[in-house]
Amino acid sequence: MDTFPLLIHSARQIVQVVAKGERVLRGRDMSTIAVLEGSDTEYLSLLVNRKGLIEDFGTDTEVQSRHPDLKVDRRIDAAGKCIIPGLVDAHTHPVWAGDRVHEFAMKLAGATYMEVHKAGGGIHFTVDHTRRASEEELYCSFKKRLGTMIKTGTTLVECKSGYGLDMDTEIKMLKVIERARRDFHIDISSTYCGAHAVPKGKTSAEATEDVINVQLPKIKKMMNDGELMVDNIDVFCEQGVFDTEQSRRILQAGKDMGLLINFHGDELHPTHSAEMGAELSATAISHLEEISDDGIAAMVESGSVGVVLPTTAYILRLNPPPVRKMIDSGMAVALGSDFNPNAYCMCMPLVMHLACVLLKMSMPEVLAAATINSAAALGKADMHGSIEVGKYANLMVINANRWEHLIYQMGCHDEVIHYVIYHGSVVHERSS
Repeated sequence: MDTFPLLIHSARQIVQVVAKGERVLRGRDMSTIAVLEGSDTEYLSLLVNRKGLIEDFGTDTEVQSRHPDLKVDRRIDAAGKCIIPGLVDAHTHPVWAGDRVHEFAMKLAGATYMEVHKAGGGIHFTVDHTRRASEEELYCSFKKRLGTMIKTGTTLVECKSGYGLDMDTEIKMLKVIERARRDFHIDISSTYCGAHAVPKGKTSAEATEDVINVQLPKIKKMMNDGELMVDNIDVFCEQGVFDTEQSRRILQAGKDMGLLINFHGDELHPTHSAEMGAELSATAISHLEEISDDGIAAMVESGSVGVVLPTTAYILRLNPPPVRKMIDSGMAVALGSDFNPNAYCMCMPLVMHLACVLLKMSMPEVLAAATINSAAALGKADMHGSIEVGKYANLMVINANRWEHLIYQMGCHDEVIHYVIYHGSVVHERSS
């Protein structure tokens, strides 16, 4: 007789997101998500196995009939509640020292991102502090941030380096990410972003050569030696930073060593980053506030996922990315918080609410974007982003009878999220 670690029962809804093995939802398919509905006489159950995977789900009666001698270590009564997949944050910069709260006043007074950058703020301010911080200091602050993400429902998060801009500090950041990947109760996709800005004292051409010929070979050796696991290559393709051809070379070098291309493009100026990324078969391209119609068409053809970041457009007062046009054209759109010192938000439910209001997305589109499509943007939709048998039991139990309350109740995630479950274990429970 098998004993299972967890049974969630008596739920009103189980929100699968997808039900036919889809690994991404594109265009208008994002508006239709799979939801199992309970009734006043028949509720829903979900069973987790010892591997931390979803073993079974369906009505309480169906699950009980398939497991007649069911024994479980823990039962969660989800009466009046619903079960949804854990959220996937597809774009963050969470390892750094030195906050930039003083820059918020500059932005409120009308300073642009690049004006702050030229005044000695922005990325270089954070780089100076991160270089001075020890690995242990960075790990302690990173661990607290991950803890907050978990409480707000994130169970898989993409984490970038990029506040080092030299080999030693970039590797220090990647080591911090690797340590958390092994020790913390959240799944992590690690991204090398050594081309996040041009280091002081270097030209963009010199920085490009350093990334390609010095930093990437060292990272490759550490990966081969089992010291690091890096998943993605990123570059800030932007006017005044790395131009399209420099970015292409950096991304191709990362791709050649097995990394997925997942980069910043078309954020502040229309650089045709999307077209370039599509030519390289990028897994995902982020920001896209200034994407062209040709760029949208190229990404639709290549299948590259567009990761949109509503907090960034909101805080920097940028024109939001043309998400309706992107979706209507057939693109797969994902969501990220863009958590960083410049956009201090690590709460995906708030990001989802902003996406509805600022980007004119529907709630089903937003849920798809924050689950299966964000997982696809990280190349991890085979095990993440939906409730399907055999996938990781990364779940939330929502303290409401409809899943939409997670988005509707803006800023109330502490009340709405009752449980967060990671690989079948409860890692956060709302205090009563």
